[in-house]
Amino acid sequence: MKAQHLHSWQMAPDQAIKVQRQLAVEVSRRNEVEAVGLVAGVDISAPNAAGLARAAVVVLSYPELTSVETKVIMKEVMFPYVPGLLSFRESPLIIAACEELEATPDLILVDGQGIAHPRRLGLASHLGLLWGRPTIGCAKSRLCGEHKIVPPEKGSYVEITDNGEVIGAALRTKAGAPPLYISIGHMVDLETAISWVLRCCQGQRLPEPTRLAHLAASGHLEPAKPAETQAQMRLGI
Repeated sequence: MKAQHLHSWQMAPDQAIKVQRQLAVEVSRRNEVEAVGLVAGVDISAPNAAGLARAAVVVLSYPELTSVETKVIMKEVMFPYVPGLLSFRESPLIIAACEELEATPDLILVDGQGIAHPRRLGLASHLGLLWGRPTIGCAKSRLCGEHKIVPPEKGSYVEITDNGEVIGAALRTKAGAPPLYISIGHMVDLETAISWVLRCCQGQRLPEPTRLAHLAASGHLEPAKPAETQAQMRLGI
């Protein structure tokens, strides 16, 4: 899965902020998700002492949510840690992992923010623009905005607003567990994003694509072979 080259990754933080503002207007907030046969999750680990981080992508079949392909790469993180600019730090590694894929997912869930970002261009939105594919922001913590208390039942959610604008939803994906923070990444609307996150949950707080991507990025998931290779193995080829 190739990404467009929209800009350089090596720039000063003030230049990166300008790029975010320019790209934010290009994000599609309309639902363009059609037939989904493959859904992916992406995540990245924190850098180690040598400045190396592990990025992972896991592709699952839908609706079975069975493993199709997993790719993990380890590379040096080149951009400094700056709150609000994590996409410049993490995107190059995630893109490198996804370029190794043989499968092409129809929908990508990203462990990070979409438009629920001060400049409306978090990691999920940035990646969606680069790939030209539908993405959903599925974060474990809130970056900006406010929301009311989320009812305790699974599937309950409340809107997250920032300066009067709805930028996402705090969604209860598991009864008794903290909510997840869902937002539009690209080529999807909020209602559809919420629906897909719930469809991909299998009794866990995290939807299966990002849950497995987190495990893979942490080094706790053995990479899956492409579906074609798995089929050949079953047939003894």
